[in-house]
Amino acid sequence: MRRASYAAEVTVTDGQRFASLGGVTVRNRRLVLLWLRRQALRLANGHGFPAAADPVRLPTGDVRPVRFHGSDAPEVLRLWATDSAHQDHAIRALEAGFPALFTVLDPAVGLSLTLAGWRGRLADR
Repeated sequence: MRRASYAAEVTVTDGQRFASLGGVTVRNRRLVLLWLRRQALRLANGHGFPAAADPVRLPTGDVRPVRFHGSDAPEVLRLWATDSAHQDHAIRALEAGFPALFTVLDPAVGLSLTLAGWRGRLADR
């Protein structure tokens, strides 16, 4: 039997350079969304510092931390991760086969951070 795997990645760019902060491949879209939410909250709450242990243990690592220069980006990340309308939109996009994308900007330095999740290739089960 073949089933779809899912992938997620957090990237950052300053308009000229691009870097991946980390990514994951998991077995279903709910785990993609859980991982993206966890990363958004870690980045928002930590501002680059280690976060407290999470109650849900995922079999994947966390992204590298980012230090934001203003409070707008962390607040927007926190809102995306905790607002049910944003989460519903993301899971519906994944269910429909589209990528779930969310980008925030740190206007103090022009840093753009993107959370992305998508359906990967079919895997043998």
